[in-house]
Formats: sequence, structure tokens, C-alpha cells
Amino acid sequence: MKKLSYLFIAIAILLSDIMCFVVAYNYRDMLCGIEHAGYSAPANVAFLSAIPFGIGIIICAVVAYTLHKKAR
Repeated sequence: MKKLSYLFIAIAILLSDIMCFVVAYNYRDMLCGIEHAGYSAPANVAFLSAIPFGIGIIICAVVAYTLHKKAR
């Protein structure tokens, strides 16, 4: 059980790193699109892509916590 909890912690950390990359890429793309392609949405819309990642991180953290408690 303890190894599974460590696995879910690693998945949560990996998801947070991927989330940072995706949000930064989308934000840069939105800024470039506003300047050159005439996008009408503000660049802050790129932060909405962090919501699914945040939910996944929370779920992984809760599962890791419950598995760690059961291992005791």
C-alpha cells in the first residue's frame, strides 16, 4: 500500500509539472494571437486549462493520503 501511495504522489507531482507547461504554453500562444492574429479573448483565459489538472492533482493527493493511512 505504501508503494502505491508513493506512486500517486509521483503522479501528482508529474501532473503539476505538466500543468505548468501547458498553462505557460497556452498563455504565450494567447499573447501572440492577441498581438498578431486578432484574438478577442484575454490571455488570462489560458489559466482555465489548469482546472482539470488541479482536479487530477487533488484526486491523486487524496488517494495517496488514504493509501498511506491504510498502510499504517
